[in-house]
Amino acid sequence: MSKFGLGRGLADLKQEMGNIPDISILTGAERVVVKHIPLAQIGANPDQPRKTFTESELSDLAASIKEKGVLQPILLRSVTGRPYLYEIVAGERRFRASKLAGLTEIPALVKQITPENAMEIALIENVQRENLNPIEESNAYKNIMEKCGYELSDVARLIGKSESYIRNIMRLDTLPSDVKQMVEHGDLSASHARTIAVAENPTALAHQIVDNNLSVAETEKIVRGTARKKTSRAYTSKTIDAATVREIESKLHNALGVTAKLHERRGGAGQIVLEFATRTQMQELVDKLVNNNS
Repeated sequence: MSKFGLGRGLADLKQEMGNIPDISILTGAERVVVKHIPLAQIGANPDQPRKTFTESELSDLAASIKEKGVLQPILLRSVTGRPYLYEIVAGERRFRASKLAGLTEIPALVKQITPENAMEIALIENVQRENLNPIEESNAYKNIMEKCGYELSDVARLIGKSESYIRNIMRLDTLPSDVKQMVEHGDLSASHARTIAVAENPTALAHQIVDNNLSVAETEKIVRGTARKKTSRAYTSKTIDAATVREIESKLHNALGVTAKLHERRGGAGQIVLEFATRTQMQELVDKLVNNNS
């Protein structure tokens, strides 16, 4: 499947659907009309990025719907093998509020959309409306990369943000659940959370930030002086000291009988170069390596 396979162009759809965020991956040839669909026939999208809907915002929207109706149709796709006929692509908040308002049906656009494209649209809608909290946003990027096989550059192009922005948000996924909850509840800012994500004990640091009302700059200073996770870039970027390099090279020379050079790069990667003087020596080296691994 090609990424963003539904193409571009929303002029006709916007005329029918009203003023919506620019869902730029819907297209043209298919005739789409607004229908009134029974709420009982509609189910939520399991890959919906937004997981939290506050009672107050739903109540406010439900009150507006009681007075004025649903002014903007939701977007659905037909599904099979589910206990419902249609799955929400965009508009779950309106759907929930309509149920709360006592409606039995809702205006909707029903379109043929693949699960992958539905994920794209839901992500775009929520990011453009700024509906997601940082943890939901991090999970959404991870989910679409895992389920659709997208790279960081694909997601950046899809939502119109930089790769560094997405990478930084996704660092929140490494936090323990109690710290994630602090971010979701607004007790800890996303900037603070990203800063402590590399630390060995982010929970203790999170409480320290809240208890002492620390700024991000103060938090960064503390993190620089604390132990790092073994998986963090700061941890793995530390180079091996010269004495250890010589010791490793000596062990390789004694075991293989050839000169060995160890070259470490940033992040813990690198290469080991084995030198040989003749083809005979090369063959002896290959035999040793193969026999040791057989």
